[in-house]
Amino acid sequence: MLKIRRLGPRDAAAASRWDAFVQACPQATFFHRAGWQTLLREVFHHQTFFLWAEDAHGIRGVLPLAHVHSVMFGQSLVSLPFAVYGGVAALDDEAAHALEHEAQQLARRLGVEHLEMRNVQRRHADWPLQDLYVTFRKEILPDEEANMLAIPRKQRAMVRKGIKNGLQATIDPGIERFFALYASNVHRHGTPAMPKRYFQALLDTFGPDADVLTVTTPEGQPISSVLSFYFRDEILPYYAGDDEAARDLAGNDFKYWALMQQACARGLKVFDYGRSKQGTGSYAFKKNWGFEPTPLHYEHRLYKRDAVPQNNPSNAKYQLLIKTWRRMPIGLANRLGPLIVRNLG
Repeated sequence: MLKIRRLGPRDAAAASRWDAFVQACPQATFFHRAGWQTLLREVFHHQTFFLWAEDAHGIRGVLPLAHVHSVMFGQSLVSLPFAVYGGVAALDDEAAHALEHEAQQLARRLGVEHLEMRNVQRRHADWPLQDLYVTFRKEILPDEEANMLAIPRKQRAMVRKGIKNGLQATIDPGIERFFALYASNVHRHGTPAMPKRYFQALLDTFGPDADVLTVTTPEGQPISSVLSFYFRDEILPYYAGDDEAARDLAGNDFKYWALMQQACARGLKVFDYGRSKQGTGSYAFKKNWGFEPTPLHYEHRLYKRDAVPQNNPSNAKYQLLIKTWRRMPIGLANRLGPLIVRNLG
């Protein structure tokens, strides 16, 4: 008989079983890992509901959820805040449907305005859809030179420019150089930065499955950095930041090439360039690298609203806030940012 259980926040044995299932389940992603529960609770203080479906033979499906209670944006139940992929990962339809049913019951009990499932594939044609986002994934070839030649000519020239400029890439032991570049970068774009301790928590929680690569000039000046995740045979560059000098030095292109080189050397098979909003600069950048977009299907169940929420920088009503944030001193922005960003997810 199928039963729905909840992963206890401090149940290490159950978390180990959960992660073993995630590693083996074809539908699962890095964002289904049990460690996200600790991060969401301890860094952002969100209430979490990591549900799994189990029978006598073992776990058959998992669904990580978090309750985001925001004064600014209302209440939601999301799988999963701060993740590009989410929703149910299950071995069969029975387990998937049971977990989704439990999530809907939970959403009603919590009184949220909506339930959001960040699916890669469409699951419910009748659920309202957020179709703003796409993801970019591409095979990593086993030969380094083949990977270089697979980059379209214009971007390949930028990579070679970075090499000619003597740029160097190293794996950092911590997040200091990364955070300085990341915080400056998001401030220039008018968006709040995640808290610094969140990035350290990512490295602490996921150990060898997360690292920071930083690009420096020949003089040792950090100009570009990226925090990446590793899952099965995939690399996922996820958070990044650049100095303004990186543009002229081709630091951004060099950074991703260095990451691809290292992934190739490790025998990884997939480079997941991550999520972008359609019509943005990051979307165009990834297309120019030869990656093709794949739509993401963020499905919603609406309870106390009439339409899918648009809590993102593309929404015209946030443009004044974005312009104001850009003018704010970065020290103040870094102090206020975590108070806002926890409500976004």
